[in-house]
Amino acid sequence: MNERISLRGSGVPDTMTASPSESTNEDAQLVATLLSIAKSTRAFLALLLAQIDLHPGQDQLLVRLTPGESVSVSMLADQLAVRPSTVSKMLDRLIEKNLVLRESNSRDARRTMVTLTSAGEAAKERVLALWMRLETELGNAMEERERSALLSSLQQVDQLLSVRLRRLR
Repeated sequence: MNERISLRGSGVPDTMTASPSESTNEDAQLVATLLSIAKSTRAFLALLLAQIDLHPGQDQLLVRLTPGESVSVSMLADQLAVRPSTVSKMLDRLIEKNLVLRESNSRDARRTMVTLTSAGEAAKERVLALWMRLETELGNAMEERERSALLSSLQQVDQLLSVRLRRLR
């Protein structure tokens, strides 16, 4: 897995696509900052989720589900950018809490489908409230135009990394 990640031709500035020998401290700071943000966000969110008896990742899975609609495990895995086995493990824990149901597809028994329970719908609402609380706390710390520019840049980086990650998996 020593394949070099290349974002050239993807709309990413050349400073992000430099080889290690061409890299500057600024490039390393971008990765270090993104890693720090990810770690801090996950830790903060884990504390909030513990208040409603959930773990990181379970919140994202619940939010992906729509009340009254079934979705396949493989579709959830794609949406969450994880392996189906990871989704299955999360589902086991959510099933124990009666938040989701897992059943075979009525047309194709090889496919496993997932549905929110009424308790899962309530948990999803609590998750969304926690996310909004964190969003508000972070958003209130900066001006709207700064927040908007930051969000746009982060969404671009997220999309680029997601596309690249899918190719590697």
